[in-house]
Amino acid sequence: MRDLDRLALEMPGAEKQVRDGRPRYLVNGKLFCIHRSRRPDAIDPESGERMDDVLMFRVEDLGVKELILSDDRGIWFTTPHFNGYPAILMRIRDLGRLEPDELRDTVVDAWLTRAPKRVAKAWLEEHA
Repeated sequence: MRDLDRLALEMPGAEKQVRDGRPRYLVNGKLFCIHRSRRPDAIDPESGERMDDVLMFRVEDLGVKELILSDDRGIWFTTPHFNGYPAILMRIRDLGRLEPDELRDTVVDAWLTRAPKRVAKAWLEEHA
């Protein structure tokens, strides 16, 4: 989570809010990543309890979502609540299964979906 926090806050205009001890990352007042609260749509298959460690990342569109969900490692998932919505979910416990560059790309891609166009364009030009 420290890496996620650092990466998210490195993005221009990103801010962090904490609600009920859970971080939410926004740019231009729009969420791009959030640590979700326990929800009835995310149940741990082993315990049957609502998951308390789910992160949501925005993605560019539903095609990108489907591509990420096809990853055979089983890191990424979705729930019926997110049907038709460009976002992917993962458990905090699986953050360590991502390569550092993969986590960085996930955060950057989520940020790009919400950043103002001119800010995103300038960032992409600088980091191309």
